[in-house]
Amino acid sequence: MSDPDGNEHLSSAQAGVPQPPEAAEDTTEQKLRVSHAARTRSAASRAAAICHYIGQHSSDEKHEGGTADEQISWKSAHAARVAAQAVAVLAESSPAPAADSRCARNASASAAQAAQMGQLHDSSSELSVAACRAALTASQAAAAAAGAGGLGENETLNAKADAAEADAVAAAKKAGWMLPGQDLPEVSTGIRSPDLMSMLHL
Repeated sequence: MSDPDGNEHLSSAQAGVPQPPEAAEDTTEQKLRVSHAARTRSAASRAAAICHYIGQHSSDEKHEGGTADEQISWKSAHAARVAAQAVAVLAESSPAPAADSRCARNASASAAQAAQMGQLHDSSSELSVAACRAALTASQAAAAAAGAGGLGENETLNAKADAAEADAVAAAKKAGWMLPGQDLPEVSTGIRSPDLMSMLHL
């Protein structure tokens, strides 16, 4: 940068002058948003994949009052929808670690509910039990990261949640619930769940 006389001047950053605290906070919040958003989308994808899997492998017959299969399909669809709502809320908000981590927590909890339906659908096969267990572990880890001890900013808790989510994805693939490169139908968010908004403190 130069003045009217042609003299060069360093910017405050170039001169080594500390930047305002807000700038550092924004950078930290942005980095945390990337982590929480990735975990939210991953959990929502797991829920959507399980819902799709159940739909593809369920009987087309309809029965008055609803069969167990129909109940499983409905509950898995509801879980996928609530997880998609968490993704939508995250996309509409500004980075905020506590709120972002709650979105990730809610999506993971919904994915765990979908996994329970997947286990029921698969008659508790060995792989489905393992996938459900991994999904529950991921949900617990996401809850811990968003809890009072972390509020989305604790690096150790966030790392554990990220690792647990990766394990849940791997287990879901082993169970056949998710396929590599799978192109899933878009999940409608429908009307925002009051429970979701309450859990996100919105």
